[in-house]
Amino acid sequence: MVNKSRIILFVLGFLVWCLLNWVPDWQHLLVGVFVALFVAFMTGDLFVTRPHVLIQPKRYWYFVVHYIPLFLWECFKANIDVAYRVLHPKLPINPGIVKVKTELKMDTALTFLANSITLTPGTLSVDIDKDDGILYVHWIDVKSKDVETATRIIVERFERILKKIFE
Repeated sequence: MVNKSRIILFVLGFLVWCLLNWVPDWQHLLVGVFVALFVAFMTGDLFVTRPHVLIQPKRYWYFVVHYIPLFLWECFKANIDVAYRVLHPKLPINPGIVKVKTELKMDTALTFLANSITLTPGTLSVDIDKDDGILYVHWIDVKSKDVETATRIIVERFERILKKIFE
């Protein structure tokens, strides 16, 4: 029996395939169908646990208009900061692992949060405790070991938008 999650993953996978190839000949479309079917078959049960949220356009709006610009801006700022630390003669770093809290509960939201933190230079998500809503983050310049302060600095900017998208 085919579940909704696999069908949604197939459709999304095929659309992404078509957009990335953008060659409207039948060979590319046929390969795209097989690739999307394979991916949907192998990972469909892991992809979406709540398929009804994918039909809400407001979530896509928040992703494109709010999340992507925020993520790009934070990456830009973090790249400048890390470049400064590399070029500074005394290399002002204070590395450490900090514990931060999140209110996100859904796997996809937690994954996006952890990846957003990791892809922003200077921070790296090390571990997630989903049950307690805790992430452990390696931070190149620990400004505070206090959980609330570290959460405000590292997590809060992404979390409020990811809540609107995934929860």
